[in-house]
Amino acid sequence: MDTSLDSKKFFILYKPKDIVSGDFYYAIAHKHSNSDVEKFYLCTADCTGHGVPGAFMSMLNISYLNKYIIEKSVSSPNIVLDYIREEIIASLNPEDSEEESKDGMDCILCAFDFTNKILEYAAANNSFYIVRNGELISCPADKMPVGKHSDMKPFTLRKVELQKGDIIYSLTDGYADQFGGPKGKKFKYKPLEELLVANSTLPMDEQKQILTQKFEDWKGNLEQVDDVLLIGIRV
Repeated sequence: MDTSLDSKKFFILYKPKDIVSGDFYYAIAHKHSNSDVEKFYLCTADCTGHGVPGAFMSMLNISYLNKYIIEKSVSSPNIVLDYIREEIIASLNPEDSEEESKDGMDCILCAFDFTNKILEYAAANNSFYIVRNGELISCPADKMPVGKHSDMKPFTLRKVELQKGDIIYSLTDGYADQFGGPKGKKFKYKPLEELLVANSTLPMDEQKQILTQKFEDWKGNLEQVDDVLLIGIRV
């Protein structure tokens, strides 16, 4: 994580299924040439596959994030995702290929302006949460991946005015999709949402410990089914 963010104000729960992962997080503070405000970019992403194939996609997408946020100085998260989608399709769907690749990523790309307490974001398939004064706010996503899709449209730029004390929880689907418990069923999103709200007043490191222990207790002796990534940031 970038050192400009106080270590007491965030946690990263990252549990790859294998040694390498299709889930990744990308975090960087960057001031664009046409702006006086430094933005903090956070991408929480779930690439197609896990293990080595997923890790290859992760490396590809990290390089694209660097290219457009840093090198090309694109400030809007939605435009960044539009460009990355073009890159993925061009890289994985060459014109002379007989097979069409469906590889890509689901992700949340946030641009935090902590000075003015503004969050701009674009999200592909994965929504995320803000917990404010004990209430959960769900932040919607576009229902399409960053990759080839039957109904591709430009990604939507959304803006949220943040308040002091807000906690943003950005995540992939691995935690909610884990099988376990007494009946070997998925953990699901509703219990995860309740868990986040119930512990939101605790220090961030304690929240991570509780979430980690709950995941392990739920999983028990069953195999971890997917990469797990959950990031919390307190404003």
